[in-house]
This record gives sequence, C-alpha cells and structure tokens, in this order.
Amino acid sequence: MAEAMLVDGDRLAYVGEESTALRLAGAAAQVDLGGAFVLPGFIDAHTHLLMMGQAMQKVELRDAASLAQIQERLREAANAAPDAARILGRGWLFPAIPGGMPTAAMIDVVIPDRPVYLDSNDVHSMWVNSAALAEMGIDRDTPDPIGGKIQRDPATGEATGLLYETAAQQYAWPTLASVTTDAERDAQLAGAFGHYLSTGVTGGIDMAMGEDDLAAMRRALTASSGGPDGGGTLPLRVTGHWLITQTGSVAGNLAQVARAVELSREVNSPWLRIAGIKIIVDGVIDSCTAAMKEPYADGSNAGLIWELEDLTPVVAAADAAGLQIAMHAIGDAASDAALDALEHACLVNGERDRRHRIEHLETVTPENVQRLARLGVVASMQPVHSDPAIQDNWRAMLGDHRVDRAYPWTEFTDAGATLALGSDAPTAPHQPLPNMYVATTRKSALDQSLPANLPQYALGLAEALGHATRDAAFSCGMEQELGRLATGMLADFVVLDTDPFDAGLDSLLTASVALTVVGGQVRYRG
Repeated sequence: MAEAMLVDGDRLAYVGEESTALRLAGAAAQVDLGGAFVLPGFIDAHTHLLMMGQAMQKVELRDAASLAQIQERLREAANAAPDAARILGRGWLFPAIPGGMPTAAMIDVVIPDRPVYLDSNDVHSMWVNSAALAEMGIDRDTPDPIGGKIQRDPATGEATGLLYETAAQQYAWPTLASVTTDAERDAQLAGAFGHYLSTGVTGGIDMAMGEDDLAAMRRALTASSGGPDGGGTLPLRVTGHWLITQTGSVAGNLAQVARAVELSREVNSPWLRIAGIKIIVDGVIDSCTAAMKEPYADGSNAGLIWELEDLTPVVAAADAAGLQIAMHAIGDAASDAALDALEHACLVNGERDRRHRIEHLETVTPENVQRLARLGVVASMQPVHSDPAIQDNWRAMLGDHRVDRAYPWTEFTDAGATLALGSDAPTAPHQPLPNMYVATTRKSALDQSLPANLPQYALGLAEALGHATRDAAFSCGMEQELGRLATGMLADFVVLDTDPFDAGLDSLLTASVALTVVGGQVRYRG
C-alpha cells in the first residue's frame, strides 16, 4: 500500500512513500486524507449512460412484488403528473405478473387515456398499454422484426401489450426518441454523470451508443468550453461502442460498420472516443429469448438475433478496420456463435493485437471458457446480474443443471482470461461498491437475508477491485493510462470513508465516497 500521491496537472507524478512525495512536492498544496482508503476510479465496463439518465426519471418498479403494487405505483405517478403526455416506468420483473405475461389491459385499468411504456428489469422487453400500441401504430398487421416478437392474442392476432427484444428497439424506442428534446437528453446525461461521480465511477464504457447518445455527449463537450471533440471535457471519461442493428441485409449491416469506422477516427479525445461496435447476438433468460443449446424448462427455445451467416461478415469487417468488437451473448448457443465469428475474423484478417469482448456470458460451456481465453477475448460480466434477489425467475426458466454454473467468473480467470466487471446500468443498480459486495460474496445487495448464489464463484476483494478498475481499463485499450495508481497514470481516483479490507466485505454495503477525482480535478465531494 502506498502512503502518498503527488498530482501534477491531470497525472500522478509520484505514488509511494510519504517522505519522498513531500520532498518532490516542494511548495505544492498538500491534502491530508487522514489515512483514508484510496483506489483507482471505478470504470464501469458495461453501461448505457443516456439510458441510465432516462431511467432515473421513470417510475421505479423493480421492488414492486405484485401486479397490484405495480398498478398502484402507476396510479400514483399518473395522479402526480396529470399533464404528462406519457407515463414511463422501468424495472418490472416477470414473477410479479400473474402467469408471467403482462398485458395492455393490466395497465389500461389504471391509465387508459395516456400512453404508458414500461421497461422490463433487463430492458430487453417493453410492456405497454393500448394507448401506447396505438401511438406506435402497432396492430394485427404489424410484422415482427428480425430478432424480436410482438406478443399477440392467438385467437385474434392482436398485440397484447408486450414487445420482446428488437420489437421494443424498433417500435418503442424510436417513438420515445421522437418526443424527447435535446434539452431533455442533456439533462438526463448530466444526471447519469452526477450519479456515477457520487459513487466513485470515473469512466464508463457505453455499450449501445447511437446518434442521439453521441450528439448529447458532444453537446456536453462543447458546453465545457472546448470544441465537440477537442479541448472540452466531460465529467467522466466515456468510451463508446456503436450499436449495430440487424437489418436483414448484408449491405445495411456493413454500412453501420462503416459509420462506426468513420466515428472512431472522428471522435477520439481523452474524454470521448468511439472504440468499436456492439452486436446483440441473443436475448435474455428471464424472457426465454437467450439462445440456448438445450430448451428452456417449458420446452421452448429462442434463435439467435444474428445468425452466423449475418454475424460473420460484420465481425470480419469491423476487425479488419481495427475496431473493438463487443457481443452480447447470454445463452450458451450465443457464445458459440460469437466465438465462431471471432475465430473466423482472426483467420481471414491475420494475426494482430486484438481486444475483443463478449458481454454477460451468464451461461457458457466449459469448452467455450477455454476457447475465449485462448483467443484473448475479454469476459465482460456484471456481478449485480447474479444478485440472489432477482434469480428466482432466471433459475426457473432454465430449471436444470445449467443453473449450477451460472455466472462462473472464476472459471474465466482460472483459464487465464481477462475479466472486466461492470453494472449494465440501467438494467441493474449502477453503484460499484454494492456490485463489489455481490462479486466477493455472491450474496444479495438488495436482500441480505437470502443465501449466496453459488458462492464457489466468489472473487477475492483485491481481485474484484482489480477487475473493476485495472481490467476494465484493459478492456477498452486504456490500461497504460487508467485503472492503476502509478506514476505517470491519469489522476483518476476515489477516496472512501471506509477501508473494506479492514472493515470486512459487509462494509461495501455501507461505505460511501468521500472524494472523486478525475484528471486531477475534484468532481465530487461527499
């Protein structure tokens, strides 16, 4: 453990013994932290910044345990905002709904006159009322998009109010984007930045960036007095992965890669850079849309959003252009496809230093753990997704031996892979310290009375912190600048009011941030 640091401008000029730091500092100002615990700033290895800011303005439903509670929250929200054109909510869980199947009618009885849009907890499904279906223009003739599904009444073919995967992305998301102003987006992004800084996060890897997200961040750069991609600063450092949507056309898909290549050259500052692309290969287990090798407990299964013949040319093109590739793969069949596509890219494009990633990896075969490590692919995982408080439905959907190898973090590190930890906010709480609690105990940060979820996969505290700082920096190619407290590194660090190594793992649930410093500047003071 170092005793002192010397900050010169935006970098650490020295880290080590106090006596040496004092000698080197000369007449520089001194700050006595009183022996407080200092660590590198957390880098959320998988987040959605603008979506997080938007989610914080929505009705919170994650802890609503029943349909009646959800309806009461919506009623209260509608009464509190009689002039609001729409009611937006987030975080509902399938087990709270009778039969696990939400319908528009369940919302209509509470709010019949205004559109209501409710993100599921994992943000892979959207529950809407009849007014929202009408606003989106969805009826019995509306087609299911590639990789998505509009839930329908089998007798009539009419939409019943639940949009899965790309159906939510292609119908609900653009509708809501069209009625959101730039000023609203700017405020939402600022809110996300503020919440992150208050919890010790100094950088984020945005894993589904699009034109609206990028425009908001460029406006924030400009507002800080510099140009849109030079001279300005953001409250924290952002690395973006451009979202590639499945168009069903090779040309349409490759055009999106070309846009990402263009942006990677154009948007490349110390505060905002486009590093690569994001591909959502499959869905999620809670709604049985993740692609599995074996069927779900009810006998159903889901296909890939990106079949290999569509995925392979996109991955090869992005790899040839030097982009980082991040692929969402939750089902074990999806990680097969992702690794197959990466292996093909390596074969056709030749050997070079790569920094590709697979996101989530909630179910993965032992063989693919080894294959991922052998290829040098980063395993990007989110401890908060394994919180026992939200696992009942996840386990019930699989219902067999696969639940015994859920979220196997230590298998990846034992195989020699780099493990980068994040939150996937707003699909899960963004605070890194409770995230570290789940990582180190496999217990719930939401309900401490619950038993641990496969504790054999728990990480040591030093390991977990390293995966959320050093390895998160490595995952975005910034390990020479960020993620460690060492001479020459950027001065991004956090001061806690508690040393969890001394106070124990439970203290991660109560510790708070005293100071967040980004680029040598205090950005948050607790």
